[in-house]
Amino acid sequence: MERPNWAPGDIDLERPSVARVYDYWLGGAHNFAADRAVAQRILEDVPHLRGVIVNHRSFLRRAVKHLVSVGVRQFLDLGSGIPTVGNVHEIAQGADPTSKVVYVDIDPVAVAHSRSLLLDNDQVNVLQTDVRDAAVVLKSPEVTELLDFDQPIAVLMVALLHFVPDGEHPREIIAAYRDALPAGSYLAMSHAGYEPGEWDPNWNAARTAYNSNVQQMTYRTKAEIISMFDGFELVEPGVARLPLWQPDSPDDVGDDAATFLGFGAVGRKA
Repeated sequence: MERPNWAPGDIDLERPSVARVYDYWLGGAHNFAADRAVAQRILEDVPHLRGVIVNHRSFLRRAVKHLVSVGVRQFLDLGSGIPTVGNVHEIAQGADPTSKVVYVDIDPVAVAHSRSLLLDNDQVNVLQTDVRDAAVVLKSPEVTELLDFDQPIAVLMVALLHFVPDGEHPREIIAAYRDALPAGSYLAMSHAGYEPGEWDPNWNAARTAYNSNVQQMTYRTKAEIISMFDGFELVEPGVARLPLWQPDSPDDVGDDAATFLGFGAVGRKA
């Protein structure tokens, strides 16, 4: 297989990568046959999965557009994956070229691709580390040399914390980032979840297929997600089903929006 110029030499093109599988589901071009084969196999078991992932990405786009509109020009994107299709730097720098973004991911494949893709963008840094260790992230030169902690910063946790079980203390992770942020900063989060009594036993097979092929997930209720915004003032409409968080138009809200298996919200640190 011919290696494209955006794929670093130490990346195994025959070994599927979760980051490139996601890129394929999002309609990106930074994936290979091995990634597409895995992605299609998962979609056979979970046919609605692509729509779920697209909704998380659509929330990211709307959240970043909102944050830019209120004056934010610095973004810390945690668990970023491959920043290709409709990602933070494209949206923020499209509105203001001075916007700065630090992408953070633990996946070496995602980080290697990201560094290659963003080599000529001096307003973007990429950091490979575990986002659960806020102290390491916040003290890294990739962060401290680009972001000004005297000015508002938006921390993005999009489709991230449902991969952090309760035993790994997701609220404490959020608090560590929150406490380092200046007043006027923001937290934007999307999270898989449903309300008590909504779970359909017919979804069990799909959940098992996803957990086996991609990664274990922890679903949380709206109330649990609201509690994660402790110390932040929620932006309207608060914690909402993903399609219902500031949709671009009524036409973008599908028939299943009221029971969508995921929530999104943006909060401001006073």
